[in-house]
Order: sequence, then C-alpha cells, then structure tokens
Amino acid sequence: MQKHPDQSFYDLIVVGGGAAGFFGAINAAQLNSKLRILILEKTSKLLSKVKVSGGGRCNVTHECWDPVALSKHYPRGQRALKNIFYSFQATETVSWFEKQGVKLKVEADGRIFPESNNSQTIIDCFLSLTQKFGIEIKLNSEVISIEKQKRFHLQTKSGAYEADKILIASGGYSKPENYQWLASLGHQIIAPIPSLFTFNDSVKEFTSLMGVAVPNGEVRIAGTKFSQAGAVLITHWGLSGPAVIKLSAWAAEDLYQKNYSFIALVNWTSLNEEDIRTTLMTLKAEDKKLMFNSAQFELPKRLWEFLCDKAGVEERKPWSDLSNKQINKLTELIFACPFNIKGKTTFKEEFVTCGGVALEEVDLQTMQSKKMPGVFFAGEALNIDGETGGFNFQSAWSTAWVAANGIAIERNS
Repeated sequence: MQKHPDQSFYDLIVVGGGAAGFFGAINAAQLNSKLRILILEKTSKLLSKVKVSGGGRCNVTHECWDPVALSKHYPRGQRALKNIFYSFQATETVSWFEKQGVKLKVEADGRIFPESNNSQTIIDCFLSLTQKFGIEIKLNSEVISIEKQKRFHLQTKSGAYEADKILIASGGYSKPENYQWLASLGHQIIAPIPSLFTFNDSVKEFTSLMGVAVPNGEVRIAGTKFSQAGAVLITHWGLSGPAVIKLSAWAAEDLYQKNYSFIALVNWTSLNEEDIRTTLMTLKAEDKKLMFNSAQFELPKRLWEFLCDKAGVEERKPWSDLSNKQINKLTELIFACPFNIKGKTTFKEEFVTCGGVALEEVDLQTMQSKKMPGVFFAGEALNIDGETGGFNFQSAWSTAWVAANGIAIERNS
C-alpha cells in the first residue's frame, strides 16, 4: 500500500459500502496493490443488502451464462449491460468467488448461493480481502459534496478527504434530493423510483386466502402491455410472488405514473381463456359430480371454492346444472381475476430503485464519467436495475469489475 504524508489523501475513494463498492475496491487493489483506498459508508452498517438477500443466504447471481440472455433480465440498462457482460458476467462471478475460497451452488430455479447458505460467508470474504489489501473503511460518513480542484475534495458529515479517483457505488436512494451532490458533478440524474415491490389490494376481498399460491400463474396490468408469468402468492396485504415482483420491475415507471392505483388481472393457470372455457363446458356436459368437490386446473382447493362462490355457484351444485352465465363468470375469474390495487409494499432492506446516473454519460469500457474524468460509477448509482433472482448483484459485480479495471489502467498509465 502506498504511503502518503497527508493521511486524508487517497488514490481511490469509494463512495458506498455495499456490494458494488466492496467489489470495486477489492478488484482495484488486486490489480494494483500500491493504491491507498478508502470506502465511505453513510450508515453504520456494511453490506446490508448482501446480509439480507435471498432470505439471509445471499443470492450471488443467476445461472445464465450467455451475455445476451443475461442482459434481457434488466428493465433498465439492458443494452449497456450486454456489452459489459461480455467482459464479466455470471461465469466470471462464480470463478471469482471460488478463487477466494467461496464455493457456490445452483438451485433448481437458477439462483446461485454460497454452499454455506449463509450471506455472512460473502461478507466475511469481502472483509478479509479489504484487510489483506489494507483498504480503509469509515462508517457514518455520508458524502455532502464533491469538488474537483487539483484533486477531488470530498466533504462528509464526519470529515474531509482528498482523492485522485472516485468510485461512486452508492444507491438505493428513496429521495431524489439524495442525488444532489452527484448532480453537482454535471451529471443528468434519472429520478429514482421504486422497483421490486408487491401489490396492495385495496378491497382485501381475498384476505381469507392468505398463504394460497399457484406455481404457474400470470399477472397483467389492465390496459397495458405489461405481464409476467410465474408463481403468484396471496398475502394479507394483496399479491406477491415471483410473477408480481418481476412485473413490478418491468412496469415500475408506468405504475409510478399511475400512483400505484391500477387493476391487476391474475390468470391462476398457464392456459388461455378459450382453453379454460372449453374445459368447463366439457365438464358441464359430462360430469355429474359436485363442483366444489372437484377443483380443476390444479388450483388449490380453497382458491377453487372461493372462485366458484364468487361466480355464483351454489355449494351443492353439480357440474351438469351450471348455467352458461356461470361458466362464463368462472372462466373470467380463472383467466382474469381482478384485484383493485392501491399502493405497494417494499422491503426496506432489499430496496431497489430504477433511476440514477444516465448511462449515456458513462464510458462503458471503463465506467468512467464522460462529464468528469476521474469519477467512476458502479452498481445502483447507475440507471440500471434487474429482476429479482440475483440479477441486481450481478450488475453490481460486473460494473464494479469494469470500473476497477478502468481505475487501475488509468492509475498505471
């Protein structure tokens, strides 16, 4: 590590003690061990999202080994990430961690976790490497301003520092004003809004079904092109599950404009409307059994009975006694069951935003600012966000790795 008489001076200051910040700092140090590096974290906690991700197991990345296919899991940043992933994607992520002695495993749904099933494994890996390379860390050090003179001057709530290079890897801001010091560097900031959230049902008509889930449903936003297939879960507040959370990412901007007041249409099956109606009409013609006792389409019994009741079918009614009107109503409820959504639920520890620094103002070969040479970006500071399932961590690793290489090359030159 390079010695310097001015202890407030660093070759590189990393703003943000999260996944991208640590990964960028460590890789920069691995590429050039002479760098004096400081990580500034605004809170009292390091790697908080790493800690809680995947239910405390840390969903490191996703089993998607093709850069083009991987990039398609990002509602924002897809084109930029496709190029970045050719340099560092899921394959390189697995290899990097295993070189540090962290073995990973792929689960049935494609998510990749440490074999230990404990996020602390990743945290310990990072903390060990920062210690190895002499990377300093200061907590409760929120950046208030950055000015460029001969060097960069950073003012925080806990002190002032100078640096030759800055890596900005902070993000997840819930308030646009938290980006003001970034905007002061001359960058366009796409206003941050929430991504990855669940839907709050204002009517609460389905609350009695809390905990009921279907594995192969589909959720659509009425009046739009947005839809996602996958597991759907009924909760005490509304709708959740992978299909809902994935949909919230792709429709984030549209739902924000709607002030999170919209109708969600749930198809409880993987079938189209005509196939559902045909199945029900066939049962009406041929089956004498009671409807309530013969759930169809592999739907949970409680959900089936609820939909039948909502369609106006009496509990003791056999299939053969159904009217065409009841068939049509039941078909509608199975294929496009309406939920009146007003509001969302986000999980603060895993809060993800879409928005941040406009990608057009960043050199994607190095992640260096086109507006302010010497400033680099990674992770959620950028207008990039992905679906749930390890994709947001992957974009953090990839952008941080490219930034670290850009910083090391710049420094060595």
